[in-house]
Amino acid sequence: MNGRKEINIITNEFPLVSIIIPHFNGEEILVECLKSLKRSNYTNLEIIIVDNGSTDNSIVIAREKFSNIKIVNSKYNIGYAGGCNLGARNASGDFLFFLNNDTVQKPNCISELISTFIQDSSVAVVQPKILNYFDKTKFDYAGGCGGHLDIFCFPFVKGRLFHFTEKDYGQYDVDDEIFWASGTAMMITKKDFFDCGGFDELFFAHQEEIDLQWKVHLMNKKIKINPNSIIYHKNAMTLSSGSVKKYYLNHRNSLLMMLTNYSLPNLFFILPIRVLLEFVALFYSLILIDLKHFIAILRSFIWLILNPIKIYKRRKRFTENHKRNDMKIISKMYRKSIVFDFFILRKRNYFDLDIAS
Repeated sequence: MNGRKEINIITNEFPLVSIIIPHFNGEEILVECLKSLKRSNYTNLEIIIVDNGSTDNSIVIAREKFSNIKIVNSKYNIGYAGGCNLGARNASGDFLFFLNNDTVQKPNCISELISTFIQDSSVAVVQPKILNYFDKTKFDYAGGCGGHLDIFCFPFVKGRLFHFTEKDYGQYDVDDEIFWASGTAMMITKKDFFDCGGFDELFFAHQEEIDLQWKVHLMNKKIKINPNSIIYHKNAMTLSSGSVKKYYLNHRNSLLMMLTNYSLPNLFFILPIRVLLEFVALFYSLILIDLKHFIAILRSFIWLILNPIKIYKRRKRFTENHKRNDMKIISKMYRKSIVFDFFILRKRNYFDLDIAS
């Protein structure tokens, strides 16, 4: 198949994969996710559901229908980051597959991801191709065919720029390196996950996986997409796509990551431009009478202004645990502004971008 090395799935010859599913309510989506995992052709699996304080009967029903799952309970909702960390601490496998509960996997999804690690020992993280569950001809908003980041810490993915999603014609079906794999479905070696310190729970949800993989790059490890591995994502079943909280977390966490991960000389250059772009977004949301977005951006600025000690401590912790190398990181980024390209130059597809510059 396209010159790729084929593998035979013989359970005892392959490492244990711990599938970690953070969950907060939603019986139907969880059951469908678990049913699809049961059809996997890779059977050396451990399925861990982290119950983030669900108030419905979804966990009870999951226990009844799937006897070999492990339930890890949290008394309250500790978010995606906290839930994944809790699951990882209870995992037995050498590989961790973080998976949203509103996903459905093709049977070869996990075996294909494992094959990427087998063929290249320098790989730390792999993402499958993520398509929209409701329109399987289109890429999903949350991951597409792998994530990228511009120098101002605005994320985008192959197959989706902001709200514009492309149809999947196989145009990105290349085993390629990416900047970040989506937390919707990402596999990482357990060693690399803990060497990076796990997900930062200050993020709660959204972009914590990008922050983690910033550190993966600093360890000289690869992050790849395997387009032969496919999942379908229902998207925004836990937190609606148009919610103030979702907008807020995305803006705040992107700014938090930039403020703490860049060295000060580069931050002094990049931060003013990023702040200007945020004010443009504020003005734009006012013109469109998009109060949700307006409130979310304001809330993100207020949080940053009120929490300088948390930002300082995160910068200090990053410095203590990781050697900053902005040139290495920037060399893997999109060295232009995706905001300018999308809203001013009207670029809509990944191939429209001058991604090599």
